[in-house]
Amino acid sequence: MREFLIDEHISKRTLTAVKFDGGSITVNGKEENVRYPLSEGDILEVRFPKENGSETLVEDEANLSIIYEDDDVLVVDKPWGMKTIPTKHEPRGSLANAILGYYRKSDIPSTVHIVTRLDKDTSGLVLIGKYRHVHHLFSLQQKGREIKRKYEAFVEGILDRGEDSIEEPIGRKPDSIIEREVQAGGKYALTYYKTVKQFSDFAHIELSLETGRTHQIRVHMSSLGHPLAGDDLYGGSAELIGRQALHCKQLSFFHPIKKEWIYLESEMPSDMRILLDSQ
Repeated sequence: MREFLIDEHISKRTLTAVKFDGGSITVNGKEENVRYPLSEGDILEVRFPKENGSETLVEDEANLSIIYEDDDVLVVDKPWGMKTIPTKHEPRGSLANAILGYYRKSDIPSTVHIVTRLDKDTSGLVLIGKYRHVHHLFSLQQKGREIKRKYEAFVEGILDRGEDSIEEPIGRKPDSIIEREVQAGGKYALTYYKTVKQFSDFAHIELSLETGRTHQIRVHMSSLGHPLAGDDLYGGSAELIGRQALHCKQLSFFHPIKKEWIYLESEMPSDMRILLDSQ
């Protein structure tokens, strides 16, 4: 059985938790251990233990915009202005705090396992695994670049090309703990963009990523001389909009338990829509 469970990507850490923290493994309804020899036609069931919440994560009561939910997966539409995870200096008010509050209110015995993160002022779809094993399976998908996200953004200026790719390495700026930049010694990064509509002083574009570097879209577009509108960290102006005009509009992933593709979309947030409608 052990080899079969490993082939199903159940990690050693998860098996240890199943053994010692209240889970179970049954074959044809009878509890067995991982040394049990499986035969064709056996029905194997793994029950994962209830997860204890993080000692440092505090639950918040907040309204979540839930786009998709089942026993294994949660997808929410994060508003701009909300951190994905809390920090030492801001331990509350993040999406993770809100998710934990939702779990407690809904009697979901889990802690928070966020798969895809967004910057504080980026809005849109965020993928969450409801327990450790699903998060592990999604991590494997991320390594294989199998989780797909599409973004839309407003960038300043007039683009020379209607669509293009940006293949430039990204690393941490030497004098900053936050800011990134294109640099020779950075990590490989690849971004695709396509112009939806060009206006007199900014462009509405769609983007997709082959890699997931910190601030990748913001850094790559700024490196072209076309920073995101409102992105003052990377040279954008607040004249058009008061935050970086970036929204994760589409998310697709292969459901690791249901074994089917899930495709989800999010509407453009109101502040970006107002700017677009005013043109």
